[in-house]
Amino acid sequence: AVVSTQRQQDKKQVISSGINAEYGEYFTVLVNMELSVHSMEVMNELLGRVVLPPEYIHLYITKCILHCEECKDRLVQHRFVRLVCVFLSSLIRHNTVDVKDMFVEVQAFCINFSRIKEAAGLFRLLKQVDTECSV
Repeated sequence: AVVSTQRQQDKKQVISSGINAEYGEYFTVLVNMELSVHSMEVMNELLGRVVLPPEYIHLYITKCILHCEECKDRLVQHRFVRLVCVFLSSLIRHNTVDVKDMFVEVQAFCINFSRIKEAAGLFRLLKQVDTECSV
């Protein structure tokens, strides 16, 4: 599994933290896009191809969480919670994001929406990762 992950990382174009202004503006626009299924698909596809600086990934995750918490329509809220959970689970499983950096925020999100199956699954994944890291 570690070799497979390394091969995936090798295939991705790495963009260092010392990104130029053009990339910074591009990432800022991406992170600030209106949250929708399509924008999440774009971000997921991008993260599958490029290693973005962690601050942009964290900013986007925070935006997703806030969107879910502030959504007034319960059906739309539950749909986005499920999408965000699947998105975060994918990022964690593919080692795209270091969950330790956002553990408390993501854990609180999972607890807040624990009635939703995908949030409970993400919570279990967080606990599994946390256990593996502390061993």
